[in-house]
Amino acid sequence: MFGGIETGGTKTVCAVGADGAVEHRAQFPTGEDADALADRCAEFFAAHPVRSIGVGTFGPCDPDPGSATYGHILNTPKPGWSGVDLLGKLAARVDAPMVLTTDVTAAAIGEQRYGAGRGNQNLVYLTIGTGVGGGAIVDGRVLHGRTHPEMGHILMPDIATGGVCPYHGDCFEGLASGPAMAAREGRPAQEIPDDDPAWDLEARIVAAGLHSITCTLSPRCIIVGGGLGSRSALHTRLPESLSRSLAGYVPAPLLAAPGLGADAGVIGALTLAQDHSQG
Repeated sequence: MFGGIETGGTKTVCAVGADGAVEHRAQFPTGEDADALADRCAEFFAAHPVRSIGVGTFGPCDPDPGSATYGHILNTPKPGWSGVDLLGKLAARVDAPMVLTTDVTAAAIGEQRYGAGRGNQNLVYLTIGTGVGGGAIVDGRVLHGRTHPEMGHILMPDIATGGVCPYHGDCFEGLASGPAMAAREGRPAQEIPDDDPAWDLEARIVAAGLHSITCTLSPRCIIVGGGLGSRSALHTRLPESLSRSLAGYVPAPLLAAPGLGADAGVIGALTLAQDHSQG
């Protein structure tokens, strides 16, 4: 068995399994106390020993194994987490080799291997929920640079106003996230029916972000997930909005919902652990 941990901004999922199948799992709030979270993860793996563990965490984080701050959470708006050595706290409590990436990169790995992007060597996984984040696989390899892609912070100041990102205001996350849509519409996104015109603007905002991703990475497939990103109200509008935005200059990628649903991230973390263990 291999282990996976998906640490999101709101909830954390621990799982054991192999070959894309989850055998046991537990879910609990991420919270603001990193030590308490690491303790909960350790309790789970004490009951379910594994050969290695893959961690997919919310960002920004340091995913470079050669860095002195590998496995640390960087400057995040999530209270209590900036500068936390997440991987170090987990490694001190769980006796298994660990490897870490972002939660969205883990989801991209899971979808590429077992989900909607199966067999595709060039794809992007984008999540839209409390925040916006993206992970990319280019020519079959995970894309990392100095840190990791931060697709949610592409600036988009001309399509809408009133962005809620505390760092960049009118960026992709600031305009397209669940909190952004709630601020714009005066009600939570989950309460907005599929036929509401509010989704037309949301689709145009998301399409503007996908336009930039398409022109930069040229993916064959973009998988759009997350609590807000998985809404059919968005998916039914996105292909036309993106096609209109690209205006025929380059081919539009295939747009898909996650084939693994909400398990994309934790299955990707399991896969990361299995690949790491097998070299």
